[in-house]
Amino acid sequence: MTDAPDLALAQKVLAAQPFSNLLGARLTAFGEGEATLELDIRDDLRQQNGFLHGGVLAYAADNTLTFAAGTVVGARLLTAGFTIDYLRPADGVLLRAHAQVIRAGRSRVVCRCDLSVVDSTGAETLCAVAQGTVAVPEPSPGT
Repeated sequence: MTDAPDLALAQKVLAAQPFSNLLGARLTAFGEGEATLELDIRDDLRQQNGFLHGGVLAYAADNTLTFAAGTVVGARLLTAGFTIDYLRPADGVLLRAHAQVIRAGRSRVVCRCDLSVVDSTGAETLCAVAQGTVAVPEPSPGT
């Protein structure tokens, strides 16, 4: 296994992603095979029925799955694919995505992500689940 970056370094990686900045995403936990990403639910992130847009949920799942994988294999990785199941409409004040590594191999890491919304009273409701595979690419010659 590779030395995994710490939370501060992972937050810098997230901050370097323009789309993550646009959404206002924050990495709140990172380590030991797990990662948590949060973002405030704003009106401009909602779809026509007033719920958080599914694309925002998919973004959060993808990024959180990959950050969780990074805790065990380091920063050199890419999403290979993921599936997401929307369980109920997402409505609240905060989206919280929590991912954990299920199995880490040399070239692939499988992770699971639970996506929940938090309402104004602090109650948390599971709204989607995702599973993904993260690829660990071969080092380029000379690196």
